[in-house]
Amino acid sequence: MRSTYQEATVRLYHLDGGTEGGAAHTLFYGPLSEAMAIAARQAEDVQDGLFLATDNDVVAYLDLLEG
Repeated sequence: MRSTYQEATVRLYHLDGGTEGGAAHTLFYGPLSEAMAIAARQAEDVQDGLFLATDNDVVAYLDLLEG
């Protein structure tokens, strides 16, 4: 994920903070550029639980913005 391109296929998902470790809910599967746009439109409390995954890496959405 750290060295990818805007059209790389990613999974954008939200990890809820539920009991028993919560659950992952996929919001989008497709190009990184679209996933980033969708993530940016989410509420701040949702953004805190967003993650982007490629076939070999996972990064928190907010960490990606800071990097």
